[in-house]
Amino acid sequence: MKKVALFICFLLVFSFITDPIYAVARTEGPIRGIYVKATNTQGPKFDSLLSLVKETELNAMVIDIKDDHGNLTFIPSKASPFYSVSRPYIKNPNILMETLKANNIYTIARIVVFKDNVLANSHPNLSFRTNKGVWKNARGDSFTNPFLEEVWKYNIDMAIEAINIGFDEIQFDYVRFPEKFESFEGELSYEKGNFQASGTSQDRARILAVSEFVQYAVQKLKPYHVKTSVDVFGNTTVIPEAPGIGQNFSHIAESVDVISAMIYPSHWTAIFGIPKPDLDPYQLVKEYAKVENSRIKKLTNPPISRPWLQDFTASWLGKGNYKVYGKTEIEDQIRALHSQGIDEFLLWNANNTYTPNVDYTPY
Repeated sequence: MKKVALFICFLLVFSFITDPIYAVARTEGPIRGIYVKATNTQGPKFDSLLSLVKETELNAMVIDIKDDHGNLTFIPSKASPFYSVSRPYIKNPNILMETLKANNIYTIARIVVFKDNVLANSHPNLSFRTNKGVWKNARGDSFTNPFLEEVWKYNIDMAIEAINIGFDEIQFDYVRFPEKFESFEGELSYEKGNFQASGTSQDRARILAVSEFVQYAVQKLKPYHVKTSVDVFGNTTVIPEAPGIGQNFSHIAESVDVISAMIYPSHWTAIFGIPKPDLDPYQLVKEYAKVENSRIKKLTNPPISRPWLQDFTASWLGKGNYKVYGKTEIEDQIRALHSQGIDEFLLWNANNTYTPNVDYTPY
């Protein structure tokens, strides 16, 4: 019996090592996860995050693979085209994946797409330029140009790096132009690639570029048998489209397996008759979910809805405009989703400090 057991273990390990892109997630039921920074994938912090998922109804982790600056968060082989832009934030990706799979944790690789300081500054021709150099927003961040297929391919190839170490799903974030782009694009120099067609408005060109990138990404990743998801601004769901940033909720949702709207109550101004949404997370999320459901039902290929929920306190809103978010506020958001038939969600806390003792199925 010992020999048989050892042989089975050998086959499992050999299969994982030689063909990781076909590793199948063993998680069953709705996906409910947390965001994990690449730097928190080892040490005591990771131990506490792993315990949180193992000991609760959570079953997934969203882990930075291409981070907010444009770095690959682990060191690939020297033959990789991304070796020069890699950082050792994930010390040993194979051990990390083995640990997560052994604990039945569904693994989602977060790829920050068009916000990319690294590529923008090393290849200004792939970015937006002013007469002083590469454009930066107020936070000092630069974006690459969504009109250019070269930029698309770069991000897909980065996603394949994640697939090759065994991730179950690729999640694309910052699939958009910079905020308020329409208000300053006239001051910038940039190429439009295949979107130069005369008669196409600037607004329509941006919508087409983002929507077609998503279609391209899904098609290119299809042979790898992973799910694809995209993060979108919550407000793009409640308006027909957001042409300034290039997001049309329906166009994006039609193409992907999962749509993850960022619906943090703190990020809304008065809406749905709620004057201060951060103070009423249940009602905000419930009313949002009604609108999202109505749009998804109209799609030919509806995706799974897996929104991002707020597990942080938005004190920057000022006294009287925010509340401290704890167990009640997290559970209220989850109950609100459930009331509209949505049972998947992701929790965002930038520092990965999640509220303790939350019931993640509080219905």
